[in-house]
Amino acid sequence: MTLYYVLSTIPSPLDPLIGSEDREKMEASLNYAEHCFSRTRTPLESKCKNLPGTLEHSCNWDCKNKAPHAGNQDDDRGLGAVPGRQHEFREALALAVKYCKVLKCPRIHIMAGRIPLGAKREEVSAEMEATFIGNLRYAADILAQEKITGLLEPINSRITDPRYFLTTPEQAAAILKKVGSPSLKLQLDIFHCQIMDGNLTQNLEKYFPVIGHVQFAQVPGRHEPDSPGELNFPYLFQLLESMSYSGFVGCEYKPKEGTLKGLGWLHSYWKSHGVLDSGS
Repeated sequence: MTLYYVLSTIPSPLDPLIGSEDREKMEASLNYAEHCFSRTRTPLESKCKNLPGTLEHSCNWDCKNKAPHAGNQDDDRGLGAVPGRQHEFREALALAVKYCKVLKCPRIHIMAGRIPLGAKREEVSAEMEATFIGNLRYAADILAQEKITGLLEPINSRITDPRYFLTTPEQAAAILKKVGSPSLKLQLDIFHCQIMDGNLTQNLEKYFPVIGHVQFAQVPGRHEPDSPGELNFPYLFQLLESMSYSGFVGCEYKPKEGTLKGLGWLHSYWKSHGVLDSGS
């Protein structure tokens, strides 16, 4: 499960909505390694007494597997496109929907899974895509009933995960088109998109109609947007605003010196939009 600091393109910072005690607990728990790729299934309700209300605004639930399988780290990347494990996928989806309903979380990240060890991508892609499409059609019917959006996130295969099945926005958009459900959208992580394809302006414009959530981190270090790197985030944020993007932007980065010290970029953004005055 991943908690996000949320940057709304219509400035509405979450901080005023969260008590200082709960905010401190959230900030202390926002550890990239723990929450993005944790194998635990311990609910986080105990960390914040107001967590359900917070999550309604600010998080996705990762649909991976029902429980960790000993010695099989591939499960941490999902089951959506893994042949022969459709029953486990359905169990994982049911659990994810259950959490979303309790926490009033409107989105589920449906993870595709990995290419099998030793297999060549081109030899298994057709079967894995067919499995993914079948699972997504099953999921789409359930999500539509529950008014939850399912998200597909391409993860780069050059740095982060050479074996992840879904690697580019183009591949994800093609699968979404084949499934044909408005309950499924693209989760575009600018970090992964830059590594796989670059051309961010045209890619954001091209895939904007199917984008349901945006994430970011600086490239290549995967740190804060104002850290040294390839990307001009003031431009990218302005681009999203010019496109009237009204969703959330997830800060999926690894803070270089801790969460609080790394939020200078966010304060600068708020000031530029008149949310904070110079004395705040």
